[in-house]
Amino acid sequence: MTTLFISDLHLSPSRPDITQCFLDFMRNEAIHAKTLYVLGDLFEFWIGDNDNSDFSIQVQQEFKRLTDLGIECYFTQGNRDFLIGKRFAKQTGMTLLDDETVIDLYGRKAVILHGDTLCTLDVKYLEYRKKVHQPWLQWVFNRIPFFLKRKIVSKVQSDIKEEKQTKSLDIMDVTPDEVISVMDKYSVDLMIHGHTHRPNIHRLNVSSGEGIRIVLGDWYTQGSILVYDENGFDLKTKSFQ
Repeated sequence: MTTLFISDLHLSPSRPDITQCFLDFMRNEAIHAKTLYVLGDLFEFWIGDNDNSDFSIQVQQEFKRLTDLGIECYFTQGNRDFLIGKRFAKQTGMTLLDDETVIDLYGRKAVILHGDTLCTLDVKYLEYRKKVHQPWLQWVFNRIPFFLKRKIVSKVQSDIKEEKQTKSLDIMDVTPDEVISVMDKYSVDLMIHGHTHRPNIHRLNVSSGEGIRIVLGDWYTQGSILVYDENGFDLKTKSFQ
């Protein structure tokens, strides 16, 4: 049995090609796994657990089918879907994880996370992240009318897109020292994350010796799946049909 990892799908009704690739993955690959981890940014933007659109329900039903079959599904919030909460977890059968979680992969300890907190040079984003993760602010946002949420989110998305055009690529990538710091904090030699949209396998030195950092890719032009089992791992791509 395998353990699967995905992130940065950015699912949206405006990208039916990504959605179809996701559905194919869930029904033909994930269904045969032991465990599935979603490491954030499943959606282009999640407005709130009270999103009852057909698209939202369709995605949630796919996860519910897996969990009903006994396949463990875990979710780490990303920077686009940090408002996913207990209601979503209940309706899908998924388990919500902390920002950083240590798991056991066939006898090997690994720390998994979305990856945005590793980009410590992006000071402006981290300040924004700190604000939107305040419980009182999320409490207020979750209680305003849905149409107002859409307007606010639309403005935020526009601002993010505009700001990204002026940021250097280095700022939006992880800080090597922060990667090592997090791995040493948990005494692990394996880290798995997404966020940067730069799929790769990096080898680095940590306190315990040689470490590995696996970066998941986004799903803008193809799927990106990390397959892990007792024999090792494979960072695969999945073509759009």
